[in-house]
Amino acid sequence: MTAPARPAPPRATASPLATTSPLATAPAPAAAPAGDRGASPGARARGRHDRGGGGDRGSAAILVVVFALTVIALAAFVVDGGLAISNRERAADIAEQAARYAAQDLDEDAIRAGAGGAPINTANCDARVREFVRHYDLTSAEVSGAHCVRARTSETQVVVQVLVDYRPLFSSVFTSSVRVTGEATAVAEAG
Repeated sequence: MTAPARPAPPRATASPLATTSPLATAPAPAAAPAGDRGASPGARARGRHDRGGGGDRGSAAILVVVFALTVIALAAFVVDGGLAISNRERAADIAEQAARYAAQDLDEDAIRAGAGGAPINTANCDARVREFVRHYDLTSAEVSGAHCVRARTSETQVVVQVLVDYRPLFSSVFTSSVRVTGEATAVAEAG
């Protein structure tokens, strides 16, 4: 008996990869449709997939933008609301101090004439309030008005109203300045 014939070893060719590369034995890709010429096979596959049902592509980006704008708007309201509260308290504080200053101006003629209690010189009230406020220095706001409220000022008490204007940080797009009011009462007592 004769031994079976052994296959011949492969012959050397110009490119050693031609016989050993798995790419050499892979089938050639199918021809691209007319609209996809020049695109990679992966891009053509993704494009066909997206055309079928990708209607919500990019909706997350829109949600992020809407959410970011909402957060910025809420932060602006918080900051401007804090400024409003701060300036209202500042106006009330200035009004309290101005009322005390105005109440210290006692009517000496009424006291000498025997008036009971501690009568205040109400004729000089507005001048005293304006004098006090003029020396009060504010950094981020300004006092736009200060006066005695005549209807509620009596011989023994002074009611002062102070108006403070300030410029909001974020809502200044809609308004140039905001005015807040502070009011206080001081009573002169004999003691």
